[in-house]
Amino acid sequence: MTATPYEVLTMGRVGVDVYPEQVGVGLDEVETFRSYLGGSPTNVAVAAARHGRRTATITRVGADPFGRLVRRAFARYGVDDVYLSEGPGQTPVTFCEMFPPDRFPIYFYRSAAPDLTITADDLDFPAVAAAHVFWATVTGLSAEPSRSATMAALRARTGNGRTILDLDYRPTLWSPPEQAHRHAREAMSHADVVVGNIDEFDMALGARDPKAAAQAALDAGVRLAVVKRGPEGVLALDADGAVEVPPVHVEVVNGLGAGDAFGGALCHGLLAGWSLERTVRFANAAGAIVATQIACSEAMPTSPEVERLLAESSGER
Repeated sequence: MTATPYEVLTMGRVGVDVYPEQVGVGLDEVETFRSYLGGSPTNVAVAAARHGRRTATITRVGADPFGRLVRRAFARYGVDDVYLSEGPGQTPVTFCEMFPPDRFPIYFYRSAAPDLTITADDLDFPAVAAAHVFWATVTGLSAEPSRSATMAALRARTGNGRTILDLDYRPTLWSPPEQAHRHAREAMSHADVVVGNIDEFDMALGARDPKAAAQAALDAGVRLAVVKRGPEGVLALDADGAVEVPPVHVEVVNGLGAGDAFGGALCHGLLAGWSLERTVRFANAAGAIVATQIACSEAMPTSPEVERLLAESSGER
């Protein structure tokens, strides 16, 4: 265990995003690509680090060139690689297509993904328990032994700091997809905060109305439910009531990394002790910035960049 607890410790998916440099065409027509660090919880750690937070990710890559790319990216973005290990299988690769403003097909190449081979014996439980924010994902529950390891980490967190469950539901990564509901509900019982879009809340709680879905999450025991609604903004609900934040209007290029930028900024706001409204507005603006760019991890904004967009959007109203 490190001497100083991490402010944000995430666990789960990592890989390399191989994204086209041409927007509005299918992969069969793309001429050039560029590679970036990827994987939702990894991107969240990058996003939080951009706001000055001390972060690390518990994950695993293959002993291959893409694994080396991931390790270099951790160093470049300021994410501690102490829990980045090598395992069996190849580092996953993800492709996407970009058809703005709202269609972004994504293609995962994650056969025998190393990050799904993490076991409970691999975990530094004192570091997991001590982290100010621990971020886990439903994708981490999609296969063993990662499922048992993720649940062990969540159980170690009960009553400690902020434990956030990102619903992060990718049906193609589950076999069968129907299993996700049961495991998501079990994981939610150990979380303080749950974050997801309405499809993900529907998967976990069987509710498609945002307010009903958020209330169902609170009824399940979480303290804060955050429903990301894309072009309709964000709904957050806690014991003090609901906060609804409108979207920040930007020209969308790629919507895939916006949720991860939102997540890192959410962690930052919670750690700063901001009001729920300020936190959600800040996170919403961070996501909007990333949506204007092709990259995910590389596009994560700093706090001054987010504050600048908030000031500009406030002036437009």
